[in-house]
This record gives sequence, C-alpha cells and structure tokens, in this order.
Amino acid sequence: MLNLKSIVFGAAIVFAGSVTLSSCGKKGPSAEELAKIQADSLAKVDSLAKVAAEEMAKKAADSLAALKVTDLLAGNADLSSLVAAVGTAGLTETLKGGAFTVFAPKNDILAAAKLPTDAKKLGDILKMHVVVGALKAADLTDGKELETAAGKKVKVTVKDGVVMVGGVKVVTPDAAANGNGVVHIIEGVIK
Repeated sequence: MLNLKSIVFGAAIVFAGSVTLSSCGKKGPSAEELAKIQADSLAKVDSLAKVAAEEMAKKAADSLAALKVTDLLAGNADLSSLVAAVGTAGLTETLKGGAFTVFAPKNDILAAAKLPTDAKKLGDILKMHVVVGALKAADLTDGKELETAAGKKVKVTVKDGVVMVGGVKVVTPDAAANGNGVVHIIEGVIK
C-alpha cells in the first residue's frame, strides 16, 4: 500500500535521478532543463498521490460496507441501552446476518418504557423495531406498510413533513446507514 512516506521518498528519488542523469557529461542542467525535470517529477508525484488516494478511498468504502447494523447502533452513545437490550434478547447475531432497517429509540425512551427482562418478551418488542432491508428516509412514504421482524406490519404515515412509523415519530432519519442497514432514531417504542 502506498502512503505519504513512500510517495515523498519516491518523488525524491525520481527528482534526484532526473537531475543526476540530465547533468551527466555537462556542468549542470540549464534553468529550462531543471524546470522540465521539476514538472516531470511533480507529474509523477501527482500520479502516485492519486493512486494512493484511490486505494485509501476504496479501503474506506470497503470498511464502511463491512459494518453491520449492530456496529451502526453501537457507534451511537444515545443508543447504548438499545444495544444492551439487543444483546439481552439474543438478537445481535441475527442483526449481523443481512440488511436491516432499525427504528431505534434513544436511551431515555427505553428507560421510560420499562421493558421486560424476559429475553423472549424483550425480543418480541425489539423485533417490532426491525424491518428486513435497508430503507432510507426517502423509502418511508405515506401509507407504506412495513413487515417487522416480529412478523407484524407497521404503517408509515407522513403528514406535514413528519414521518411516523407504527404511530411513533421518526426524529432523526438516516442517523446511520451503510450497505448492511439503516438506523432511524424514533421518539417512542413501537407496539
């Protein structure tokens, strides 16, 4: 992999080599020759930098695509209670297995909801917040019915620009998204 050190080192070698070769048998390169050498060297450095930038961009895109929806949830401190509940309900591995949309209540919402401690009952509630497939905000259109991982349908309503899913307001659409899923933050618990 190319990095900044290798680009600078390569540029220095190209420039030094160009100056050395162009000065063989002469007292030294003319100002015009030095300008051409410098332009050629800069073009080579620019080319190396572009290759390195493309390689880094590809690796970043690959890393983002490799993130799972569980990673997106874990990356938001306001959703730590949801992450813990997903773990308690035994749903972590399930959410790593495909593309999902999660309607995620923040910590304060979950604390006020007084969720059950029984893993199955908790899992049933949490599955109401999960839809198979990566649905971005633009996909949440008025009247659309979404089938949840619990096997029940919730309806999307849009009125005056406010999106509701299962009767709960979406407060931060597309809070996190990648190839594996989308997280929308909501202000309640879907029942």
